[in-house]
Amino acid sequence: MATVQEHLQSLMGNRVVETSGSSLSRETWNRLRHNRVALLGLGVIVFFVLIAIFAPWLAPYDPRATTWFDQIRPSSVPGPSREHLLGLDESGRDMLSRILYGARASLVIGVVSLAIGASIGAALGLLAGAFGGWVDSVIMRITDVMLAVPGLLLALSIAAVMGQSQVAVMVAVAVPNIPLFARLLRSSMMAERQKDYVSAATSVGLSRRPLVMSHIVPNSLGPMIVQGTLALATAVIDAAALSFLGLGSADPGVPEWGRMLANAQRYLNVAPHLSIIPGVVIFITVLGFNLFGEALREALDPKLRR
Repeated sequence: MATVQEHLQSLMGNRVVETSGSSLSRETWNRLRHNRVALLGLGVIVFFVLIAIFAPWLAPYDPRATTWFDQIRPSSVPGPSREHLLGLDESGRDMLSRILYGARASLVIGVVSLAIGASIGAALGLLAGAFGGWVDSVIMRITDVMLAVPGLLLALSIAAVMGQSQVAVMVAVAVPNIPLFARLLRSSMMAERQKDYVSAATSVGLSRRPLVMSHIVPNSLGPMIVQGTLALATAVIDAAALSFLGLGSADPGVPEWGRMLANAQRYLNVAPHLSIIPGVVIFITVLGFNLFGEALREALDPKLRR
């Protein structure tokens, strides 16, 4: 093993040191913390994560309580006031409390669905990139079939078959991400396999497993991390879309941003705040993930390093 490392270092100079996980992470963080756009996006993400975690302590009222239903009229829904900072919804529930708890539902669905889609997709991409040949062909044809169906249509079909539940939404949002992560990791590994250090390691007899797991895969994860950040934004939008279409939780009392938008349609003329508030919250959340994901892509791009 020492001979292999010495031979690799003689052919590549300091590449082993430069591409180590700790130095790459340190360099990426140094670039991110000097990027105002990245800090803004990260701040938005941290803000909503904290809201989701501490929602039970931050919410002034029970998000399911219809205590103020007697104040609701077909032509009048109370807006922001001292007691209810964001007003009431169409069922007499506190909007602020429902927005806070809705952050928990949206982020949980986004994170879990991303974890499922990325894990399965990465496993398929790893097999395709490591073995190639007929294994690569079979896996890529499967992903081609999945990519032939529009992502939202595929998610709608899965959610409709599984029924109304948050688990169904998680699975429905996760499945369209599988071929994206599979093709991304596979293409990154294919590009990495063409580099000199892989040829050098193969020529000195390094076996496939340590070469793939210790060198090729770690150097191929950068695009996966960036795509994961951006996919979280898409997952939040897809989850809201499914809830808007009535495919979210079967319990109408569960606070979901998409369902809040759907329920507000009847009151657009008399209470526009019912749709504006959850719409703005969804927009800000997605914007935060997109800003941070784009900044992370630039920080990890070797062409932009100085």
